[in-house]
Amino acid sequence: MEKMQSLEDFYLQKFNWMPDNLKKEIGHFNVFKLEDCFRPGAEPVQYSRRDFYKISLIRGRNIYHYADKSVEISGSTLIFFNPQVPYTWESVSDDKTGFFCIFREAFITEKIRENLSELPMFAPGSKPSYVLSEEQDHHVSELFSKMIDEINSDYRYKYDLIRNYTMELIHYALKMQPSEALYQHTDANTRITSVFTELLERQFPIESPAQRFALRSANDFAQQLSVHVNHLNRAIRQTTGKTTTHHISERIISEAKALLKHTNWNISEISYSLGFEEPAHFNNFFKKQTSLTPSSFRTV
Repeated sequence: MEKMQSLEDFYLQKFNWMPDNLKKEIGHFNVFKLEDCFRPGAEPVQYSRRDFYKISLIRGRNIYHYADKSVEISGSTLIFFNPQVPYTWESVSDDKTGFFCIFREAFITEKIRENLSELPMFAPGSKPSYVLSEEQDHHVSELFSKMIDEINSDYRYKYDLIRNYTMELIHYALKMQPSEALYQHTDANTRITSVFTELLERQFPIESPAQRFALRSANDFAQQLSVHVNHLNRAIRQTTGKTTTHHISERIISEAKALLKHTNWNISEISYSLGFEEPAHFNNFFKKQTSLTPSSFRTV
């Protein structure tokens, strides 16, 4: 189970160095040409969450893995990644060109009253990629080039300009794909099911024994969504054909299997992280779902 990649991890992996001002800048921002980041001998980028936002212009044929999806893209694509969703990408062509910028949320919110998680391209379950025409690629490339020029300058207010260029990138994408088109639900049941699924997935992956899965029952989710539990159960059953409890149990089992196979945490630690008060309760739950005890599954 890969841990969340920090900015420090990013710089060491890509460049084997860290900026002197990494701890000093509010929010932190940096921008790169993609072709400058393929350091010989560097380890492949792991599928994991990051503790920073990233906007990339990628050219050529590539496959990006985002949450539970793998999507092949061709040509020029503008992609938005957020800290809540694990991701990686792999090139399947020799054309490894483009740009990307990284920043923490404070870089934007320090001066601009924008909640990034509410923007369509950064929201859970969103469409993060935007295919660009040749003309659009030219416009986006110019914005990235301006960022690079400014960050290398000694202009006193350069980060204000860069912040504006970043927001221009975001709004340029929003104009290409209006937010209304991203959240079309056929009825209230579909909307409730969609939000329930986002809340469920937002709690994973479990990356530390100290992290805990909090929303474990249909009633927990109903309270979070401000609906009656019967209404939630009915909506999910009608939309998916499965019960709310089934979806929750299925996701817990999936995470439990991953933790058992890919970590060295003991059964008590895994039990706690998945919200069970006693290891015995976790053992009984796991055996009921899989016909194996956690210890047996780990050795299979």
